[in-house]
Amino acid sequence: MPHLHLEYTANLPDLNADVALIRLNNALVGSGQFGAEFDIKSRAVKVETFKVGTALAERAFVHVKLALLSGRSPQIKQQLSASLLAVVKDLCEWPAGVEVQLCVEILDIDRESYTKTAIGV
Repeated sequence: MPHLHLEYTANLPDLNADVALIRLNNALVGSGQFGAEFDIKSRAVKVETFKVGTALAERAFVHVKLALLSGRSPQIKQQLSASLLAVVKDLCEWPAGVEVQLCVEILDIDRESYTKTAIGV
């Protein structure tokens, strides 16, 4: 725990997903909210087919979804959201002439029903 999902549109050629994930993971470790760095699981998906609104102008997005066990205060969630957004803002050179939306979403996972095991540890 936690699970971080990064989705980004294919028209962002300077966004390096590997670099993005390690920087986002480091921000989570730095928050002090998680027991061990190996508890953080992140993945990235480049979205090839997408639409942003209805205008013909070229647009793009980066969406970070962080799912974590329930029980954290709204203030902690806001701090996590703000720190992840700060990382996303600085991930790359954003393409000229493209409106890019950056967003972070924090989701609760029901603590009582979440299960996990590690194999080969």
